[in-house]
Amino acid sequence: MSISYGALAGLIAAVAFLILVLFTLPLIVRVTKTMKKVDSTMDSVNTAVDDLTKQTSVLMKQSEDLLEKSNALLADVNGKVTELEPVVKAAADLGESVSDINSSSRRMVERFSGMGIRGAGIGIFSSLVSRMFARRKRRRGED
Repeated sequence: MSISYGALAGLIAAVAFLILVLFTLPLIVRVTKTMKKVDSTMDSVNTAVDDLTKQTSVLMKQSEDLLEKSNALLADVNGKVTELEPVVKAAADLGESVSDINSSSRRMVERFSGMGIRGAGIGIFSSLVSRMFARRKRRRGED
């Protein structure tokens, strides 16, 4: 039996191809396992990203609601401050008026005390002041 050179070359090529397949088969198996792990990792990453996206969306909605409430509260506070400004100004004016009245009464007491009228002068002064306030009340109809 004799094998021709072409058949021998074909047989050698077939054996070489078989050896090549046998050596690359473990590599293909490892690559397949690695690709499965990569696929599993990508699935878990996608799940984590989806969860994170949902949580971020909820957090953004809550932040938006909180910002709206803060803006409404700030507008309310600004409105109330605007309403209180006249009250504070009136209180300041009243304080000035009371201070002026105190200063005037001190000056008047000093004048009376300079005249030599001690206890009686103060009594007369307080009587005059109370009559003046009573007269004003009667005129206004507060009596």
